[in-house]
Amino acid sequence: MPRRSALRALAVAATVVASTLPAWNATASETASADRAVITAEQPTHTLTIHHIGRDGRASQFYKTVLTEFAGEGERHGFEPEGDTGTTTVRLPQGRYLLASMVWSGRSEEGTDWVVQPRLDLDRDLSVTVDARTTKLVDVRPPDSTADFRLGNMGLSAEYDGVVRETNMAIATPTLRVAHLGPAAEAGSVKTWYDAYWATKQHSYALGNVVTGDRALTGLYRRPAAKELGEIRIRGAARPGTEGTSVLDVTPSDDLSTAYPLPVPAPGTTSLLVEPARGPYDIGYTTPRDEEGQGGTTYEAKRVATRPGHTTTRTFNNAVFGPSLTGGSGVTRDGDRLTVDVPLLTDGEGHVPSTPEYDAARVTLYRDGKRVRTVTGEPGQATFDVPADRATYRVTATARRTGLPGAATTVTTSWTFASQRTGGATRVPVSAVRFTPALDLTGAAPAGTALRVPVAVQGAAEGHTRALDVAYSVNGGTTWQRTAVVRGVATIPAQRSGTSVSLRAKLTDTAGNTLTQTAIGASRTR
Repeated sequence: MPRRSALRALAVAATVVASTLPAWNATASETASADRAVITAEQPTHTLTIHHIGRDGRASQFYKTVLTEFAGEGERHGFEPEGDTGTTTVRLPQGRYLLASMVWSGRSEEGTDWVVQPRLDLDRDLSVTVDARTTKLVDVRPPDSTADFRLGNMGLSAEYDGVVRETNMAIATPTLRVAHLGPAAEAGSVKTWYDAYWATKQHSYALGNVVTGDRALTGLYRRPAAKELGEIRIRGAARPGTEGTSVLDVTPSDDLSTAYPLPVPAPGTTSLLVEPARGPYDIGYTTPRDEEGQGGTTYEAKRVATRPGHTTTRTFNNAVFGPSLTGGSGVTRDGDRLTVDVPLLTDGEGHVPSTPEYDAARVTLYRDGKRVRTVTGEPGQATFDVPADRATYRVTATARRTGLPGAATTVTTSWTFASQRTGGATRVPVSAVRFTPALDLTGAAPAGTALRVPVAVQGAAEGHTRALDVAYSVNGGTTWQRTAVVRGVATIPAQRSGTSVSLRAKLTDTAGNTLTQTAIGASRTR
């Protein structure tokens, strides 16, 4: 699971099932009981009484209410029924709070009522009534009437005096009802979002809405037309014979929300139709796991956006695999410590795997031509302690994996550079070359046709390349044939079916630093 999704999973249930108790944004501080709170002796306190009324007009026996302080660390105080009175009383520090309350009947088919008071100023003893009869239905549906509801999430953030507090809940049925409670907050200080996921046999819908104002929502109705939607198309690659199903993890980029898990054939394509006004999405893609749920490689694409009537395509886990120098990756020197942090098995579209699939990996450091040490373990990861004086270094990083035709069975990158003690963390001038030919979802190109391979330089040599040579091999790297790079594209002559094509780049930047990079088994022909 991508790190961001894993963090969200702590706050919101990642998988929601129809039950009498919806998933809730639950943190450790919500465990405070109704009859006590941590109060400093100097701070004024007041009594707050909360009455919970169900849709039938009676005191509710099923509720959960959370008060979040705007002061301090945003402590949360959670209250659940301790009897059948529907009332809870607590003494709390004076200040402003965000109140969010779920009320339900105990029957899952009737759904949940969510009442939110973005502004609760506890400056005296107060009594508040959470009344489910004030709520209205959240009714957001796709244009295709055959679609089935999969998952929903309602969230709200409120800002006061520069402090933002959030609350949200996940739902498993399209029967959520919501209402605002209490006075209006400051203009523009309340943001509410609702995400509904629906699916047909052909594609899924991610219908997202964001409303900003001074109040929480009381009901929501939307029927977006097909022309208002944009498409995010996900292509998942896999070697021939792959068994199992990949999984997408789709989450809005800008708000705390529930992750939507979506199965994808491996190899295969799926389509997500979205409301572009909701904003971008973060998409995690995990390759098939084994029968015990182990293994699988996870990639993540951040802030994937589209527009009405437009299709945005992302391809995961496809060749050509190789090193990349984005997102802070590279080689750094801090004092007398040299750290290598370069993902060697980035996929063809530039997605870095969080759990790369490999059989063996090593990083070796040479100083003035003599081997210093070899580190085995994670691909492209190593730390070395080195002498202070200036020297010429060579770092060679290799990742090997077997049984993966058309998926770079061995990736090797070798950098040379001069370095000496630094006064702090300093980037070492290393580079990488990205090969991005158009391949099918098994990492193959058509036989009998010349293959165009776009070539791009990253890192220190980007815009500062003195020399760049590209070569290919059809015998596993035993012999190489140079090919010219014309306007950023190298061309591999037509090959017969079943040929494994390897790629190599040799580069020198304008400062004299060098790179040699090979991908044995980079792609194949079919």
